[in-house]
Amino acid sequence: MTDLFQDQRRKLTLAPGAVVLPGFAADAALLPALERVTAAAGFRHMETPGGHRMSVAMTNCGALGWVTDRRGYRYTGADPLTGFAWPEMPPEFHNLAAAAGERAGYRDFGPDGCLINRYLPGAKMALHQDRNERNMAAPIISVSLGLPATFLWGGAERAERPQRIRLQHGDVVVWGGPARLTYHGVAALADGGHPLLGRQRINLTFRKAG
Repeated sequence: MTDLFQDQRRKLTLAPGAVVLPGFAADAALLPALERVTAAAGFRHMETPGGHRMSVAMTNCGALGWVTDRRGYRYTGADPLTGFAWPEMPPEFHNLAAAAGERAGYRDFGPDGCLINRYLPGAKMALHQDRNERNMAAPIISVSLGLPATFLWGGAERAERPQRIRLQHGDVVVWGGPARLTYHGVAALADGGHPLLGRQRINLTFRKAG
């Protein structure tokens, strides 16, 4: 895996069980795999159970995909827009998630789903917990690609004031164990241009959902 992913010696600790791996996934080899996935299952703006249209556009790959609509938050094995199974997770994605998990101290992490978020300037993600997964023993692995973003890292309660962490292209955040249900989000994306992805940020979020 060293040909794809940076052998980083730096590891920034956010909290027990949570780290940032700066530049760990900066290799452009991920982008052709991303294009294949989004060609098969395009981005869409999902609706929350309360009827709010999300500013972030989403799609999925892997055996399970995260969706939201008036019926609630959940994982499905098929794309609700097409009725077909979500695209298979590219090996480049799976290898990245496994390597990041091992680097962060979570060995043998095998994701069964990858939620792909597309942020355009102004898009944001409110503080939330990832709690729809059946397997809470596995970590969450979040990969930033494209424009820089301000990651909000909170606490065990939504009301806790979050840390603001600047994430650049290729940075990976991993959290699990005692930090697994930490509230987190993304501040409104500032405008700009990235040499590979233009005016957008792509976030790959790997989970063990089943």
